[in-house]
Amino acid sequence: MRIKQQLHGLPSYKPGKPMDEVKKELGLERVIKLASNENPYGSSLLAQEAIAQLLNGLAIYPDGYAAILRKKVATHIGVEQNQLIFGNGSDEVIQMLCRALLTKEHNIVTADPTFSQYKLNAIIEGAEVKEVPLKDGVHQLDEMLKVIDEQTKIIWVCNPNNPTGTYVTEKAFLSFLEKVPKHVLVVSDEAYYEYVEAKDYPETVPLLKEYENLVILRTFSKAYGLASLRVGYGVGHPHFIQSLDPVRPPFNNTSLAHVAAAKALDDQDFISNCVQKNAEEKKRLVDFCDKENIPFFPSQTNFLLMDLNKKGNDVFDYFLRKGMIIRSGEALGFPTYIRVTIGTKEENDVFLEVLKAFLEETK
Repeated sequence: MRIKQQLHGLPSYKPGKPMDEVKKELGLERVIKLASNENPYGSSLLAQEAIAQLLNGLAIYPDGYAAILRKKVATHIGVEQNQLIFGNGSDEVIQMLCRALLTKEHNIVTADPTFSQYKLNAIIEGAEVKEVPLKDGVHQLDEMLKVIDEQTKIIWVCNPNNPTGTYVTEKAFLSFLEKVPKHVLVVSDEAYYEYVEAKDYPETVPLLKEYENLVILRTFSKAYGLASLRVGYGVGHPHFIQSLDPVRPPFNNTSLAHVAAAKALDDQDFISNCVQKNAEEKKRLVDFCDKENIPFFPSQTNFLLMDLNKKGNDVFDYFLRKGMIIRSGEALGFPTYIRVTIGTKEENDVFLEVLKAFLEETK
């Protein structure tokens, strides 16, 4: 059986070990996971209660149109319902876009390093990937414009960027958007939108009225704390969204995801509280890095990418032995960095304690 040529040698996604397995393997009573940028405060009680009330309906297929959630999201962000497409996480919307637009004759433009799924899905479709290096951790939009050609179909802007946490300003994004040819789709991936504090971060939803070649991605996996339910969405021009819908798998979101996400939107007090705590705890980590002269990228997210000047995998192993799961930068394009999710105060206390010990032992 022959598979696509471009799949040969393409690495599959390797999730981290389950915490229970790590505990057993290393003989640990406690393991703290700060690797996947999840919400350490969980999810809204309203969302949890909505799930509990739906358990007697598990035998019924979900609403393929996601009507309840669609109405809630449209009202929340201020768009029409026909401007939305829902995915099994925003990852699936990325997959839909690549499947709908790309062939071996086409190319995409991305930053490097950035979220890996843009490149992966383009390769699967046989498309060329044009990568433009970050500068100081930030997208170089002018340089990305230079590599666009007639075969370019998508240009990806991860804003804020994963794994650096940096952002593109409103001024830079607007200037960029005006110059992108109309045959190229601009995707603004805003997975960490709720955490952004910068006043000059672009508000992209109003731009949809002027730019038909703009699509915005958002997710319920980060600030809303619903990562296990896998629900995200794309927002764009109604005609484009309608043309994209045939590649969306039927029933691609569960009923549990629909009701939980809808109720989570109702609980903006929970989101505000999480965002405030994240900002406070992020400042603690930033202050520590400043004090210890540890280079890091200024982050508009719920994670921090810092340079410990040691192999990232070695640092990962050290923290793992201490009962902490972080992310090595070696797989993220930053070999001597680690990426750490901003945890709760208690989790960050432990992280800083382990980090201090590591710095002392590796002087």
